[in-house]
Amino acid sequence: MSNGKSPDSDKLSYKLQEVTDAIHEYSAISQGDILAILALLRQLEKLHREIRDGIFQESLPSNRQALYSLLKDIEAEGGWPYIERMRIQNLMQNLESIDEENS
Repeated sequence: MSNGKSPDSDKLSYKLQEVTDAIHEYSAISQGDILAILALLRQLEKLHREIRDGIFQESLPSNRQALYSLLKDIEAEGGWPYIERMRIQNLMQNLESIDEENS
């Protein structure tokens, strides 16, 4: 392959895309069902935490050169993956604006 990817890497990318598509499909089906969407967000956050605290940490480089390479890749590819939680204050502001619109 001329792009430097192995066939296994392509297979993993395809599987990741399948997972992404399934999540998009579930979120579309769940549109309007706030509890289902909240359950999805909680599951994604749980998976993120499990992967980060488990296999990711176990796979971290053990030498400076590999760590530097990883950090360069993180910077070049968009930074550290982070799942932000909606703050309760923001949620309350949204509810207040909806309440004002309905009044």
